[in-house]
Amino acid sequence: MRICFVCTGNICRSPTAEVVFRQLLTDAGLAQRALVNSAGTGPWHAGNDMDPRARQALLARGYRPAPHLARQFLAGDFDRYDLVLAIDSGHLARLGRMALTAADPAGAVASLSLLRSYDPAAVSAGELDVPDPYYDDERGFDLVLDQVERACAGLLSALLPRLAQSSVH
Repeated sequence: MRICFVCTGNICRSPTAEVVFRQLLTDAGLAQRALVNSAGTGPWHAGNDMDPRARQALLARGYRPAPHLARQFLAGDFDRYDLVLAIDSGHLARLGRMALTAADPAGAVASLSLLRSYDPAAVSAGELDVPDPYYDDERGFDLVLDQVERACAGLLSALLPRLAQSSVH
């Protein structure tokens, strides 16, 4: 199973989701069953490391984020992933437009979903966007991490049947 989390610049929200989901997979003994990456919808931070505040929030909760290299998601990336998880509805819309230019537009569109759609409480509240903490203080990064942890736990539960049968190609 190949999974990519996508936010705006790939330095805050999507790398946070990547780190959290990789840890959940490791804890479940499924790390070898999935390839997990992240990207941004734009090139603004390509080549940069994760925002230090995102890294600090992860470290404070016991995660060990690896060095990160931000990159932009491109239409050709749809061929590389089974599941592309947008962090907010703006990313989903942009990815949806991009999917129409992919080699397999129908498959690309089918691979898309919002990360928080895997959090039943977020779905019930109608709050499916993870807010951008970039212009916020550290509390914004803690809120993002709270939301990402709940959504990634739901994502893992939803994917367990597929992950149990898959291997990374």
